[in-house]
Amino acid sequence: MHAGIKSLLTGLLFIALVHAATANDRQDIALALAVDVSISVSEHEKDLQRRGYIEAFRSTEVIEAILTGPHGSIAVTYFEWSGSIEPTIIVPWFVIDSKQSALAFAELLTRNTVRRLDTTSISGAMLFAQQLLDVQRGRVGKLIVDISGDGPNNHGMPVKDARDQLVSNGIAINGLPIMVNTKDRIFGFDLNNLDQYYRDCVIGGYGAFLVTALSWQEFPDSIRRKLVLEISGGSENPKETSPQNVRYQNADVKPVGYENCTTPGR
Repeated sequence: MHAGIKSLLTGLLFIALVHAATANDRQDIALALAVDVSISVSEHEKDLQRRGYIEAFRSTEVIEAILTGPHGSIAVTYFEWSGSIEPTIIVPWFVIDSKQSALAFAELLTRNTVRRLDTTSISGAMLFAQQLLDVQRGRVGKLIVDISGDGPNNHGMPVKDARDQLVSNGIAINGLPIMVNTKDRIFGFDLNNLDQYYRDCVIGGYGAFLVTALSWQEFPDSIRRKLVLEISGGSENPKETSPQNVRYQNADVKPVGYENCTTPGR
């Protein structure tokens, strides 16, 4: 490796190791990024997901959204989930309050292997995120979990019960349904209208929204857009200013339910 590149990476990792202990104790949001790695997503697609988040935290748009917040600081963690085993924390809670710390977080995302797991437990990811977010209470302005995935819940607690539990505990749930090649899948739990399922059964809480990804080519842009909306607090007039693939939910009304949120998953 070129000496200059090696020195840069070493410096970024040093920032990552010490930053959590030295950063400002007050952040604008605590954001738990929950990324689907179930078997319905290929190895190549899993890598594209991870790369999308890496590029997002290196992007000018996301960094500016962080630094222009009331405290100019967020706490973020990244974990990958499936169904049958406990989710894997790829990067534990990390404070981003500068361009350097954003780049350090992105660098940490490059240093863990993406695993391929089996079933899809959105509810399990929600409950795991709640445990992570509970430690941030009192130190942040808002608690958010962001669920990205390519299918409905088919393992664990019914998804609407998990959603309602988080919302009642003051956690907002945003979604990024990945709607790519669903008609060609051989697995039995896919939905062509996954965005409707996410709207009715997954997202919830104050200011909740979803951003759809209809192709892997647009996935990085969808991630950047979603992160900017989450970090900046979203749009005050979403119908007027939000892109077409962003959908908001009335924070005061629970979703009516997609076939009671139990078919074909749970």
